[in-house]
Amino acid sequence: MLYWIADLLGFPGVFNLFRYLSFRTGGAVATALLIGLVIGPRFIGWLRIRQGKGQPIRDDGPQSHLAKRGTPTMGGLMILTSLMLSLLLWMDLRNPYVWACMFVTFGFGMIGFLDDYDKVRKQKTAGVSGKVRLLGEFLIAGVAAWIICSQNGTQLYVPFFSWIHPDIGWFYIAFAAFVIVAFGNAVNLTDGLDGLATMPVVIASMAFMLIAYLAGNKIYAVYLGIPHVPGAGDLAIFCGAMVGAGLAFLWFNAPPAAVFMGDTGSLALGGALGTIAVTTHHELVLGIIGGLFVMEALSVIIQVFFFKRTGKRVFKMAPIHHHFEQLGWSEPTVVIRFWIIAFVLALAGLATLKLR
Repeated sequence: MLYWIADLLGFPGVFNLFRYLSFRTGGAVATALLIGLVIGPRFIGWLRIRQGKGQPIRDDGPQSHLAKRGTPTMGGLMILTSLMLSLLLWMDLRNPYVWACMFVTFGFGMIGFLDDYDKVRKQKTAGVSGKVRLLGEFLIAGVAAWIICSQNGTQLYVPFFSWIHPDIGWFYIAFAAFVIVAFGNAVNLTDGLDGLATMPVVIASMAFMLIAYLAGNKIYAVYLGIPHVPGAGDLAIFCGAMVGAGLAFLWFNAPPAAVFMGDTGSLALGGALGTIAVTTHHELVLGIIGGLFVMEALSVIIQVFFFKRTGKRVFKMAPIHHHFEQLGWSEPTVVIRFWIIAFVLALAGLATLKLR
């Protein structure tokens, strides 16, 4: 909205700052952070009153988690509020990529909200049917993938090899939808300890803030040998707003958490990252930068696969962060060490920008 007003006025005087992505990105970070910190206390109080018993806790999980009973969930609504308000203020709303990302973020957030609401209402850890959730997610991701592909093509770019970018046609839309859904659910699986998913999302958003800016700039894109996507630079602002909203939420989600993100937040943030990766043609790099989330999701897949076929568990408990808790690691130890892993993987993912 602010960019549109500045553009309408012809960027006079101080409004000329709105031409620069760096200025609007900084504004988006600050706005989302400020909104989140301001609305947080009252929002959490409202959730606590409305939910009563809060999020149900798994009886078969680590015994230390039973003390978290009564903690409200759906904190993702706070993230979505600060994120969306910041985006509406600072983004160029004429950019189709912006609407594709916002569509996935809001759509996945609403699916997560329905799941959280069902869990709280029934006081059970099982919410909406998995098949129904996945159907809704794939429909939303498919529409977003179609919007993106209609703008920047259907080529798949391979990290480290700038000359390898096959055009896989309409199959790319299915692949893009899978990336968005898979990453949304990977972040959702990671959100099992206080602050565990929040900071890695912030780290990944900071990495893609740089990637989006470089991909949207033809000079930098050609120099680095990465795909140039006109208009993708605006998604640096989107990533900035995610950083601000994530940090504001982490203020209240740090151990011991005053509120849980819930599926409302984790699905939305994961889906947003997946959509940004698809837009910038860095889907495979997302697997490196978001390697922590991939590891969490794979631990669940491996555990289920082997248990159904052998009756034995590979891990003491899945997702893998619970495995380390069962080994005797304290919750803060698991969280901080996983943050370190997320930071190192983000650096490794960014290194692919030059190693081409």
